[in-house]
Amino acid sequence: MPQDRDHHSDPAAASVSLAAEAALLEARLRMLQEALDTVDARIEAVSEELRRLHGSTSPARAEEQAEQDEFPGRNSAVPHADDAGLGWLDTSPSCHP
Repeated sequence: MPQDRDHHSDPAAASVSLAAEAALLEARLRMLQEALDTVDARIEAVSEELRRLHGSTSPARAEEQAEQDEFPGRNSAVPHADDAGLGWLDTSPSCHP
């Protein structure tokens, strides 16, 4: 343990070492902030493109959106009979004689 004490006993050397480490950390922080800014800009560009594409939806998608607007409580994960290929149930003849 005395060797560790000797190694760290010079306050000037410790200060220089800590200042150098702080400078490296600050440089790394700036690099990471720039990288985050780049990622944020890319996310915004992709989001804008998706919004633009969503605005030019197909007629089927427009109909689905209109239906969701008309029935906001409807769970889109649960298909209608027509969506599930069961539309024929509504038009089948009665089983009664």
